[in-house]
Amino acid sequence: MTWIVVRARSNVNVERRIKDTMLHLNLTKVNHAVIISDNDQYRGMLQKAKDYITWGEATEELVTTMLTERGRMVGDSPLTDAIVAEHTDYANIAAFAKAIVAGEATVKDVPDLKRVFRLHPPRGPKGWGGIKRSFVVGGALGARGDKIGALVERMM
Repeated sequence: MTWIVVRARSNVNVERRIKDTMLHLNLTKVNHAVIISDNDQYRGMLQKAKDYITWGEATEELVTTMLTERGRMVGDSPLTDAIVAEHTDYANIAAFAKAIVAGEATVKDVPDLKRVFRLHPPRGPKGWGGIKRSFVVGGALGARGDKIGALVERMM
């Protein structure tokens, strides 16, 4: 399983250990997203920073969209099928995204691919829905499950 993690709040007046955790997740700015694998270390990091981030389960379609629309190489050039085919065993971005969701590959497999996806603030009348409350009570923070796709789609 793979997670998509999005930073929702800034680090003003945040405890140093939580700031360090968000740095280890490569979430340095608001509206940045990362794709991480599901393991105990990352689960602990998500729980530590749960009041500043939101996350959910990645789908193949969502990862494909993120890689094609927001995937950037060093130098800010977009990620293409040719780059993926050259540096990995996968023929195109869709096959690479399928492997990422299955846990067979990571974003780190393509050299010089930035691990952070820069997104827009959420579009629409709801916006974030409140960045000081948990998702289960109508806010934006914490675990979303499969509903992360709707948020990320509004942010692309």
